[in-house]
Amino acid sequence: MTAEGTRQEDGSGGGVLLDVRELKVEFRTRDGVAHAVNGVNYRVSAGETLAVLGESGSGKSVTAQAVLGILDTPPGHVTGGEILFHGRDLLRMGAEERRRIRGTRLAMIFQDALSALNPVLSVGTQLGEMFEVHRGMSRKEARGCAAELMDRVRIPAARSRVGDYPHQFSGGMRQRIMIAMALALGPDLIIADEPTTALDVTVQAQVMDLLAELRREYAMGLVLITHDLGVVADVADRIAVMYAGRIVETAPVHDLYRAPAHPYTRGLLDSIPRLDQKGRELYAIKGLPPSLTAIPPGCPFHPRCPKAQDVCRTDRPPLYDVAPGRASACHFWEETISERGDRR
Repeated sequence: MTAEGTRQEDGSGGGVLLDVRELKVEFRTRDGVAHAVNGVNYRVSAGETLAVLGESGSGKSVTAQAVLGILDTPPGHVTGGEILFHGRDLLRMGAEERRRIRGTRLAMIFQDALSALNPVLSVGTQLGEMFEVHRGMSRKEARGCAAELMDRVRIPAARSRVGDYPHQFSGGMRQRIMIAMALALGPDLIIADEPTTALDVTVQAQVMDLLAELRREYAMGLVLITHDLGVVADVADRIAVMYAGRIVETAPVHDLYRAPAHPYTRGLLDSIPRLDQKGRELYAIKGLPPSLTAIPPGCPFHPRCPKAQDVCRTDRPPLYDVAPGRASACHFWEETISERGDRR
C-alpha cells in the first residue's frame, strides 16, 4: 500500500488545491458574539507549504476547523465566505459528501496526539479502520497497510508494534502515528495544527523534516498552523500571519524573515531568542490580544503597536499590495519594511 496508489485525480494539474475566500466564523456565547475569523483569504497549491502564524486566539485553528467541517456548532457558526477545494465550495456540500472528502482527500494532524488517539484501541486498529471503512479491506489487509504506514513514518520495528497502544509510544512516536493516520488514504492536502506542541527541540526538527519529505514525495499541499516562527523557517514556502481573526501579512518565507511589512510580524520575529543576543532581556510584544467579543476599531493591533497613529485608531487597513506575492494590513507598511535592523 502506498499513498500514491490511493490518490484520486481530478485533472487539477498541480494547481490551487484550497482557496479560502472571505471566511467568517463567529461563536455565539452568553457573554456575546466572538468574531473568531473575520474575512480570511488564502490559497494553497499542490506541493506547497503555507504556514499560518499567530498568537493563541488569533483564529488559526478555527479557520482549519471550518475548512475540515469539524467546527462545534453551536456555538460556532460560519457566517460568510467560501472554501473552495479543487474548485468546489465545501460549505455548499451536503454532510455525507463532505464526510467522504474528509480523510480521503483532505486530512488533519491534531496537536495533542495523546488526546486524539483512542487509548483503548491499538494503533494498528485505529490506522486499519480507515482502510476497512473507506477501502473495504479485510481486517488482515488493513493491519498490513497500518504496519506499512508506521514504517513509512519511521517508527522502529513497526510490524512488531502495530498491536501496541498509544500510551506505549513516546510523544514523538505518537505524533508520527498521527501523521501516518493523516497520510493513510493519500490526501491532496493535509492541515497540521501545531504538530510539534510539547515536543523537545530535537524531536520537533525530526517531525518537521518528516512532514517536508512526505509533502515533496507525494506532491501534497500542506497547511502548517503554529505560533513558532522558528519551526517553519526551513519548511514553509509562504507565511500568512493572523491577528484577531484577520490575516495581517502574507509573504514568501524568506522575504518575511528578511523584511517584515507589519509591526506585529516584526514583534514576533524580535521575540525569537538569538545566540548573538546572549545576556539581553528577551523582547515581548506589549499588552494582550484583544477580546474577540470587543475587537477595537481601526487596526486591531493599534493598542499594542509602537507605530500607531490617529488613523490606525479609526480606519481599519486593507491588505495593501507590498510586492508581487506580498501583502500587509498596515497603513505604514513602507516604513515598517524599511526597518531591517533589530529593535532590541
